[in-house]
Amino acid sequence: MRNEFTAIIEQEGEWVLAFCPEVPGANGQGKTRDEALTSLREAIALILEDRREDGMRGVPADADRTVVTVE
Repeated sequence: MRNEFTAIIEQEGEWVLAFCPEVPGANGQGKTRDEALTSLREAIALILEDRREDGMRGVPADADRTVVTVE
């Protein structure tokens, strides 16, 4: 599944900062634009995985589960 998110890029002195308004708390930084975007991608992935795990806590083991794809 492919998800697309908005990256806002800002130059702050020697650092390039990136954040994603759709995923609160997702921030990245680097010395270059590419480094900042890579850092942001990693942050988004970690946050979404954490939210998935958190959301699944308490779901009964015998619950009817299926996958929904959003494109």
